[in-house]
Amino acid sequence: MLAKRIIPCLDVDAGRVVKGIRFVDIRDAGDPVEMAAVYDREGADELTFLDITASWEQRETTYDIVRRTAEQVFIPLTVGGGVRAVDDVRRLLRAGADKVAINTAAVRDPEMLLDATLAFGSQCIVIAIDARVRNGSWEVVKDLGAGEVLLTSMDRDGTKDGYDLALTRAVCDAVPVPVIASGGAGVPAHFTEAMTDGGADAALAASVFHFGEMRISEVKAECARAGLSMR
Repeated sequence: MLAKRIIPCLDVDAGRVVKGIRFVDIRDAGDPVEMAAVYDREGADELTFLDITASWEQRETTYDIVRRTAEQVFIPLTVGGGVRAVDDVRRLLRAGADKVAINTAAVRDPEMLLDATLAFGSQCIVIAIDARVRNGSWEVVKDLGAGEVLLTSMDRDGTKDGYDLALTRAVCDAVPVPVIASGGAGVPAHFTEAMTDGGADAALAASVFHFGEMRISEVKAECARAGLSMR
């Protein structure tokens, strides 16, 4: 069994880390480069950097911030936001990303996702799915060769009510690749639930780490007490 992972997420807008509830009510959380260095020292297994406005502003991810962030961490770094072409993936990898998350483009142009996995290998490509419950079902996109799925429950995002375990389990059962649960972490036990009841291979969180509500070591200790093998 692969060891489970705890992943802080830096949602970046205009060069600052921000966080909201259900993707609204955004507030400032700090400098991404400084925060990345802190999470690296605190024992995060990986780090995710998402430029949350790049896609709808139709611009590229800020490569300079990605480059400076990558210089501060010695753990795998996933970067997403504004990725619309295979060349965007190439530039992010050259800027220091270990993996690239593709979200909007995977819906609009699934062939681009497939081309990226063929060009760089599935281990470099993460498909980011933002899922929302509508009429009792989950709206998601189909995986096309990505090596990992970053699954965010839009209904739980920032609520601290816990991960959507039914959604997480459904996706984990449907895809042959690792799934990262995201959206809803509020207490250390929620991480354990995501990786046991939900079946996720990793759990991602933002605000609870950014605003000092819990530490990564505390979460890992809780997971270990539950019998999970941690990195």
